[in-house]
Amino acid sequence: MTAPKVLIVDDQALVRTGFAMILMAAGIEVVGEAADGEAAVTAARRLRPDVVLMDIRMPGLDGLAATRQILADQPLTEAGTPLRVIVLTTFDLDQYVYAALSGGASGFLLKDVTPDHLVASVRLVQTGDALLSPSITRRLVERFAAPNPKIRDLEILTTREREVLTMLARGRSNPELAADLNLSEATVKTHVTRILTKLALRDRVQAVVLAYETGLVSPGSPE
Repeated sequence: MTAPKVLIVDDQALVRTGFAMILMAAGIEVVGEAADGEAAVTAARRLRPDVVLMDIRMPGLDGLAATRQILADQPLTEAGTPLRVIVLTTFDLDQYVYAALSGGASGFLLKDVTPDHLVASVRLVQTGDALLSPSITRRLVERFAAPNPKIRDLEILTTREREVLTMLARGRSNPELAADLNLSEATVKTHVTRILTKLALRDRVQAVVLAYETGLVSPGSPE
């Protein structure tokens, strides 16, 4: 896979410059920068980056609204793969971050992220995986998720797929799922892919959110 192309969106020039220097030093191309949400939407449509690093709180059109607009048309990159958004935040337990994850963002990073973790995260989401820190994501979803009676039914899933989704929502990685269920990692990946396809979800982040919103998993439920 070729190196990802990245669009950096933040209203602080110092943040944009710092992130750009880190990424370019690692061989990742920064194809553009934007200082607000409206410019981000325009740049994303024009430049078709692989990954957008999106500040969540900006004046005017904020990162949440910009993320929704960018992902609304299911945009593809120049390589023909889905465009991914990573939201940037100062606080991990942030309702705006939860809303962005619900809206299709592939994960989030704190602005004080280390250079190595920033680079690894961009490369990870380019592959189509979700940027999940199980402990933080679970706390975030437990705090802000609420049962939604309008959400899609999970009856379309098999018993095994519901079991995998439940454990996925509790923060289990593929190797942990394989060990817990006595399956191969390849079989686990197949189950996860089928879950995402059947429920029309972009990635594991949305699967975790959906599990809580449908009541399949409840905040504070036992491991």
